[in-house]
Amino acid sequence: QVQLVESGGGLVQPGGSLRLSCAATGTNFSNYARGWYRQAPGKQLELVATIQSDGNINHADSVKGRFTISSDNAKNTVYLQMNSLKPEDTAVYYCTARQWPITCWGKGTLVTVSS
Repeated sequence: QVQLVESGGGLVQPGGSLRLSCAATGTNFSNYARGWYRQAPGKQLELVATIQSDGNINHADSVKGRFTISSDNAKNTVYLQMNSLKPEDTAVYYCTARQWPITCWGKGTLVTVSS
């Protein structure tokens, strides 16, 4: 079974940058649809970005132009580069690996954007 471990979260000031990483073990990560979700305090889970097994990429409108999802297949890792961070980006960010009908989730990493 796929195991996902996120890292790279932390406290950053508005306008700053962070890069989240999601390392997968137990499988070839590139064979999955990979994604990043986030959940802000008191809010619903939100899909942030996805990268399909064929390399097709999508970003939510709320992060377009600021966040970029990418993958390093040799390292079995997916990244989320986050620039121009805003307080409303504060959330727990989760990495996912989906191969129908199963979706695996990481435990999440907290990103706090605050001055």
